Amino acid sequence: MPDITMCEGKDCPLKETCKRYKETPNEYRQSYFINPPYSFLKKTCDMYWGVSQENIFKQLKEITNEK
Repeated sequence: MPDITMCEGKDCPLKETCKRYKETPNEYRQSYFINPPYSFLKKTCDMYWGVSQENIFKQLKEITNEK
């Protein structure tokens, strides 16, 4: 069960590599962005959670001894 805000990935070119789209949602309740965070004008997403972001998250959990 992900404890993250997920994204529906509508028309997003990054969705197939983003954890916010690929993660399996909680079947009982799950938060989603109201508006997709990808900006077609800037061609970027401020909320993108890809492989490098996942590695940083794991390192932070190790540093804080979180399980």
